[in-house]
Amino acid sequence: MGSRVFLIGGGWDNAEVYEPFLRELGGERRVGCLVLDEGDGAAQFERYAAALGKAGPPCTPVPLLVPLGGRFEPEAVLDGIDGLLVCGGLTPAYLDALADCLERLPALLAARGMPYAGFSAGAAVAARRAVVGGWLLNGVPVCAEETGEDLAEIEVRPGLGLVPFAVDVHAAQWGTLARLVTAVARGDAPYGVAVDENTLLMVGVEDGEARVAGSGRAHVVRPADDGAVLVRAYGAGEGFGLG
Repeated sequence: MGSRVFLIGGGWDNAEVYEPFLRELGGERRVGCLVLDEGDGAAQFERYAAALGKAGPPCTPVPLLVPLGGRFEPEAVLDGIDGLLVCGGLTPAYLDALADCLERLPALLAARGMPYAGFSAGAAVAARRAVVGGWLLNGVPVCAEETGEDLAEIEVRPGLGLVPFAVDVHAAQWGTLARLVTAVARGDAPYGVAVDENTLLMVGVEDGEARVAGSGRAHVVRPADDGAVLVRAYGAGEGFGLG
């Protein structure tokens, strides 16, 4: 992609994590907000619109509601949209909604130079190998059941491929770093990043760098030579290479 990718680990306390995404758009632009509509889609959209409105640079949020079980058709709705925000909710359901455009959507974003932001589920599905949920490894608990996204065993599925690493979210708050460690250790993804709430990971795919902003940390999980994994946490203003 020509534009950067912005991954937000969840939380509602810091609208400033949206500011770099809006600044990337430049000027007052239209932001398409993809929301999986489980019956309260309009209300959920208003939450994101309010957060974007507090973030600094002015923008016009546009609701892109997809009903539960429906499919997102980017060509039909992204005309006149300058940036895409994929919002939060049930991660497997978001990936299902995007299943028919896992290749078409990234190509469309690249062709139009359109930046992508993902909040929680939207961050997880941006990965080439997407951690969509689960809390068990062969029946053994790895993280809390309530973090499982309606899945039992940990599942990693093909994602949008906007970033080369797997992504987990709500890391410090939900204890999901352990799930990502498990996924990387068993070879489901080459490496991964678990992002805390109210924390932004800005990924410049072309320049091969990622930088952290916000009040939390991004925890990078890489495989080690002995079959173990190495974890390093990065705070605001710090960064790491994508290799």
